[in-house]
Amino acid sequence: MADPRYQHQQQMLGQPTRSHQVVKAATAVTAGGSLLVLSGLTLAGTVIALALASPLLVIFSPVLVPAAITVCLLVTGFLASGGFGVAALSVLSWIYRYVTGKHPPGSEQLDQARMKLATKAREMKEKAEQFGQQHLQGYQAS
Repeated sequence: MADPRYQHQQQMLGQPTRSHQVVKAATAVTAGGSLLVLSGLTLAGTVIALALASPLLVIFSPVLVPAAITVCLLVTGFLASGGFGVAALSVLSWIYRYVTGKHPPGSEQLDQARMKLATKAREMKEKAEQFGQQHLQGYQAS
């Protein structure tokens, strides 16, 4: 048998004792074994259910396949509709906060882009006026 002082030193240093290691291993084997048994039972039940349901699936497949496709399309449509609705509400909420001056996230970027577009539009207007004047002067000179 081990010296009790040695065991106490091992516990103080954070080293597990032999009995603690045995208990951990027994617990792991018990838990792992029971989960493995449950997994096997689930697999067996699935195989049996599939074997029993296969004739029914073959008989009703002309009805079930189109029904499954229809249900899938309906669910996809409802999810898309809901997603678009949520997106529309969030956009409307953002626009309301922007119009009321509450500065939602991204409003500074929108203001900067609006200013850049206004500046470019002004520059293009001036260039078009200059081009028109030059074209008009060239036409009058001819």
